[in-house]
Amino acid sequence: MAHGGIEAVLARIDADMPAATERLLDLLRIPSISTDPAYAEACTEAADRIVADLAGMGFDARRADTPGRPMVVAHAGDGAPHLLFYGHYDVQPVDPLALWDQPPFDPVVADGPNGPEIRARGASDDKGQMMTFIEAFRAWIAVHGRLPCRVTVFLEGEEESGSPSLIPFLRANAAELTADLALICDTDLFEGRVPAIVTMLRGLLGEEVTIRAASRDLHSGMYGGLAINPIRVLARILGGLHDAQGRVTVPGFYDGVREMPDAVRAQWQGLGFDHARFLGAVGLSVPAGEADRTPLEQLWSRPTGEINGIWGGYTGAGFKTVLPAEAHAKVSFRLVPGQDPQAIRAAFRAWVTAQLPADCTAEFEGHSAGPAGEMDTGHPAFEAARNALAEEWGVPAAYVGCGGSIPIAGYFKTVLGMDALLTGFASEDNRVHSPNEKYDLRSFHKGIRSWARILDRIAAART
Repeated sequence: MAHGGIEAVLARIDADMPAATERLLDLLRIPSISTDPAYAEACTEAADRIVADLAGMGFDARRADTPGRPMVVAHAGDGAPHLLFYGHYDVQPVDPLALWDQPPFDPVVADGPNGPEIRARGASDDKGQMMTFIEAFRAWIAVHGRLPCRVTVFLEGEEESGSPSLIPFLRANAAELTADLALICDTDLFEGRVPAIVTMLRGLLGEEVTIRAASRDLHSGMYGGLAINPIRVLARILGGLHDAQGRVTVPGFYDGVREMPDAVRAQWQGLGFDHARFLGAVGLSVPAGEADRTPLEQLWSRPTGEINGIWGGYTGAGFKTVLPAEAHAKVSFRLVPGQDPQAIRAAFRAWVTAQLPADCTAEFEGHSAGPAGEMDTGHPAFEAARNALAEEWGVPAAYVGCGGSIPIAGYFKTVLGMDALLTGFASEDNRVHSPNEKYDLRSFHKGIRSWARILDRIAAART
């Protein structure tokens, strides 16, 4: 049953779309690149712009400075439930600039294969997605004078640079930020057409390994055949990271990994995922993961190990015949619920070290170590949101997994003790983090309408 006249809110959204698009374009013009100190003032400008916009709607909004980039915190509405909406206003660097068809911070709306699209850095990740719920709030307040429940907006300015200020800020402001549920808009439609709620997020573990041998680079004619070559050692070890069936061979890697429920597997199969099309779009054809798993299981519910970079010796122009003194690699693991990142880190290091020949040593540098996330779909908001999305998009919304990692969902659980509902309206062809990033205007429009419906449904379910 509708809560407070949703049709009037949707009509307001439709009428306000030209103005909403201009507001997004204005925000996209701010080069809020968080990882580069040269853009620190731009990040502050973006935070101030959003604070002023929310305050103009009636939110109690403020910029909260941190040792890094500012946070934005805003409150409006009252009554149950209390919902926290999360997004981030910072963006990735734009390099290589030469591959952009237009300046990345000079946004345009142009025709694309799926209709008009907004092109700019941050159009999809995450300014366009973030503005879908802000514009939904604007329409609710314009029509009804208030939101249908209590809402907190929490926006980060360092998501694209590792979120160094996030956990300390969450801990210091836990009483203010803790809500009944967090809602995150930083995910995709399934195959660009089916609304989706992410219920599983893989975790991430990163390791950098260096293997050292001789005290200096050696002449391959004078020492080749007699002296050990660290690149050869590293290549042999990493070449054994997977067996012939695509399984990771690190001992204990699969400890704690649970089988997916049959009902979830059946729903995923019903999505009709076309892995040939998915791989074909990037010039590939054959799934390379565990041979006994479906393509969606490989992407969403199974852990992986990948070599992200390997280097050593001379890699410049021409040729230099050396046996390098050291070799390096970066290795990452995507983790699923039940896996302990620190246990896997220790197991990987032990596995590498056990395979070292005489005269070789290994050094390790740990990077990210975030666990996987699993959402409680028994929370009444999940079915409320699923029904709202189906109403807007005209097809049943799907519960899906996500092969990537969105650490904030895990932090909301571990630091603030609340679950998160993740839904978004991006498409896999939005070129996120790449040149010519874009966001379909249809996604922006229907995303705003979707959040209005979700607010309506969740508020009605709890009142």
